[in-house]
Amino acid sequence: MVLIYSNKISPRLQYICSFIFTELLCTGFRITESETEYKQNAGTKINYSSTCFSESEFRIQNMPLLFENSIAQQNIVCFDTGDFKAFFKTTNSSYPFDVFAASFYLISRYEEYLPYQKDSYGRYAHENSIAFKANFLTQPLINSWVIHFGKMLKAYFPDFDLKQNHFSFMPTYDVDIAYSYLHKGWKRNMGGFLKQPSLQRLKVLAGFEKDPFDVYSWLNDMHRTNNLQPVYFFLFAKQNGIYDKNILPDNAAMIQLVKKHAAAYDLGIHPSWKSGEDEGLLLQEKKAMESVIQKQVVNSRQHYIKFDLPQGYARLIGAGITDDYSMGYGSINGFRASVASSFYWYNLQTEQQTSLRIHPFCFMDTNSFYEQKLTAKAAYDELMQYYNSCKSVNGTLITIWHNNFLGTDKKFEGWKEMYLQFIALVRK
Repeated sequence: MVLIYSNKISPRLQYICSFIFTELLCTGFRITESETEYKQNAGTKINYSSTCFSESEFRIQNMPLLFENSIAQQNIVCFDTGDFKAFFKTTNSSYPFDVFAASFYLISRYEEYLPYQKDSYGRYAHENSIAFKANFLTQPLINSWVIHFGKMLKAYFPDFDLKQNHFSFMPTYDVDIAYSYLHKGWKRNMGGFLKQPSLQRLKVLAGFEKDPFDVYSWLNDMHRTNNLQPVYFFLFAKQNGIYDKNILPDNAAMIQLVKKHAAAYDLGIHPSWKSGEDEGLLLQEKKAMESVIQKQVVNSRQHYIKFDLPQGYARLIGAGITDDYSMGYGSINGFRASVASSFYWYNLQTEQQTSLRIHPFCFMDTNSFYEQKLTAKAAYDELMQYYNSCKSVNGTLITIWHNNFLGTDKKFEGWKEMYLQFIALVRK
């Protein structure tokens, strides 16, 4: 048990201490406002205040952030300390920066509540983030901070029980377009053929060749062989649009595909682009999937990673979603919240920890291919970088793949082989 002294116990302080101590350091904690209790405690204790009680105590000079109840521009100045960057620098402290306030700033996505420039899709642009500007977007910085912080506590308090989490890998898939040609009806196929004549389309429709996006049996065999438990997210848009191009959810082939996956894996809704403009669509799409799989849908990932805070996450909670997998960028790979561990969303608008569990991803095939213009070989090197980063901090590596990248479409030649190479290494 770690005792933390603070002049004030705030919801923000309680939240970040719960994440750091309970979830990452796997130990108990308690916050006290009593100087007497703090002084009399002979165990592991931290003075999180500007008051110094002893020259030999473990003290972190606190920044104002965790005791504010408003959202305002913060003075973020990054500096190098050891092997990583930090901010909210402290003086006359046992630790070089306020690890509680800095972690809260990043994991709460504080900067996304401030005015910002949107990208071409209307999303929070990654170029706005301190992680991108200070060049630590590719690092699970909070995990690194907490590991170092835990070792410092152990050095001060030899009896402190320093525990470790375990690395894990979670493959996830977004099924935006279930099939390239099949089950789309003659109108869509005719239009597609006239726009771009293809002999392959004719062969697939005639039954002489497998649809290039149909990789489901192959993925199933690969998961069984490597003992993997993926999560699939299906786009269930009731109408097609410029960004919603999947087979409609009432199509018999789509129903069969979703049922088959629901019998073997965890599924989630992939809310349509249009649902961001019409709040009622999210619940409709979720209920449509539930009627197909005959069980509650609690997982979600936003199509095109399009969401804003706090409205986007609040809508998910209102629709009964308990776990969201959208925390990452749809424009670049990296750690959007600077962490490789799941966490509960803290709503800065209401100043409350919510019931919504956030599962951050750091690698998505479409980012590598379309945005970063990487080859399959270069993307493999990038993926290995994230694998090594997550493993070094005992975090969770969550990747996003799309079925079309793993099929036989010549546009994505080499990506399936690259993924197999990665899986073989991960499962050693």
